[in-house]
Amino acid sequence: MRKSIATVSLSGSLTEKLSAASAAGFDGIELFENDLLASPLSPKDIRLLAEDLGLRIELYQPFRDAEALPADAFARVLRRAEQKFAVMEQLGAPMLLVCSTVSAQAVDDDLLAAEQLRTLAERASEHGVRIAYEALAWGRHVSDYRHSWRIVEAADHPSLGVCLDSFHILTLGDDPAGIREIPAEKLFFLQLADAPDLDMEPLHFSRHYRCFPGQGVFDLTGFTEHVLAAGYEGPLSLEVFNDVFRRTDAERTAVDAMRSLIVLGDAVRHRLPERVGLDPLPPVSPSQGFAFAEITVDTRSETQVRGMLAGLGFTLRGVHRTKPVQLWQQGDARLVVNRAHFNGTDRERGDAFVSVIGVETADPRSAAARADALLAPPAPRAIGAGESRLPALIAPDGSNLYFCRTAADDGWLADFAPLRDGSGAPVLDAIDHIALSPHADHYDETVLFYRAAFGLALRSNEEIASPHGLVRSRAIADDHLRLIFNVPVLLDDAAPRLQHVAFSCTDIFAAAAHLRTADVPLLPIPGNYYEDLAARTDLPASTLTTMRDHGILYDRSGEAEFFHLYTTTAGRSLFFEVVQRVGSYTGYGAPNAPIRRAAQHL
Repeated sequence: MRKSIATVSLSGSLTEKLSAASAAGFDGIELFENDLLASPLSPKDIRLLAEDLGLRIELYQPFRDAEALPADAFARVLRRAEQKFAVMEQLGAPMLLVCSTVSAQAVDDDLLAAEQLRTLAERASEHGVRIAYEALAWGRHVSDYRHSWRIVEAADHPSLGVCLDSFHILTLGDDPAGIREIPAEKLFFLQLADAPDLDMEPLHFSRHYRCFPGQGVFDLTGFTEHVLAAGYEGPLSLEVFNDVFRRTDAERTAVDAMRSLIVLGDAVRHRLPERVGLDPLPPVSPSQGFAFAEITVDTRSETQVRGMLAGLGFTLRGVHRTKPVQLWQQGDARLVVNRAHFNGTDRERGDAFVSVIGVETADPRSAAARADALLAPPAPRAIGAGESRLPALIAPDGSNLYFCRTAADDGWLADFAPLRDGSGAPVLDAIDHIALSPHADHYDETVLFYRAAFGLALRSNEEIASPHGLVRSRAIADDHLRLIFNVPVLLDDAAPRLQHVAFSCTDIFAAAAHLRTADVPLLPIPGNYYEDLAARTDLPASTLTTMRDHGILYDRSGEAEFFHLYTTTAGRSLFFEVVQRVGSYTGYGAPNAPIRRAAQHL
């Protein structure tokens, strides 16, 4: 199916918007009227530019306050419409979006609305233009798609149909199943937008908080399934009003938009396998957990990081044969410490940060193919003779993703000259989860990419109090791979973007005692926390005393429990966590996050 995007969804001049849409692979655009009015190009020049870029102008929009009006007001509508039709002929735009009226002059009269829309459609047909009538969620008299269809049906003109906008339908909680009752030939246009879970007046919500499919809470897979099952044959088009997109790089936003349609199309294809035109993604190659995490350091933070790892029980197991990179290991937990130049896209993270995530999978090539199909660019790598050629791509947060099969004969561990085996029983077992901190402008696209690339489910969506302000936190996971993404609600480029790697253990009290003996700097937790913990739990007093001594925090879900502690930060932004999961606990101790954030601020 054709893919389209509204120019209002992108930043910059009209020329920049068209170039970005073309570069991202879109087939067409919805031309927003203000973009035309502000452009120095004539309508004919815009059409020629779009054609040169391989874009079709699918729709011209919006045309407002057109129906159920007094005769003199409707006469002015027709004069205005004639000018628009003439412009559309020059643009080569075949369809005009007419929004349900919000005019105070409009009357609640469906027959009058149908009559006037029929007249408008007849005038449009004389110019080779069709009219797509859309019910605005805040329309004065028409706000429901079923209502708009009844008016279109009563008008009974071949050049008049409905435009279905997922935001207007789903934000009101309407059931989209009724779309299947609309004849396919009357489904003129489809506009898609997702949105977060906010309780807000629809107009303000629509103008500022829409997002791309898969980045909010709407069931756009089910919605689109209804539309396509009804026989819709037009483009999948994105109309997203968003304050972030209006100011950020148009090319990046267009790629994010295209990725969202790729993910949506693949999800709908699984529900409607008989529907042609929905391109499949390569299948998910199930992860088997973290092969390793790579930490990039500078000369200041390297000593801190190496000291913490040694204290945590890690052993320096190898040095890379051609690069200034070390392999540290304990149990199944592997960390790579890199003093080399980082090849990612987002380097301003502080002087120690997680730069690479190595994902264990039985089929690295297949896993990489899926990430590539999700528009992740390749990660530039200098590969020496005989070194492993791990598939590597760059995720939207700037982290490099390496796809690994550690136990294979050509595994990446062979790139390291071995130093010595670990000694003694490990204190820690494996990497439990990794918490990343993408830039706020790239948060939603980052979460969508990781979810789609690895088939991960959203496990939690929190807002956490912090001394620097509220922090948005989302956790995504499967049975083996757990990732958390944290970002401030209000953009603050001066605040450190905290990241951490969490390690699992079977006895956190023994682990804490070991860390104290090894002089690992643990994050001190205020005594008030433990006073409250004693009041609201039945933990023994002796256990609470030990927890207080080592800064161990606690959470419970039913009978399942979670114990965890933190180190202080290395450099500006990196720290480590040790966790013990008891029973079926699947969370991350979110109630304790404000306590941890406050302690880190002191």
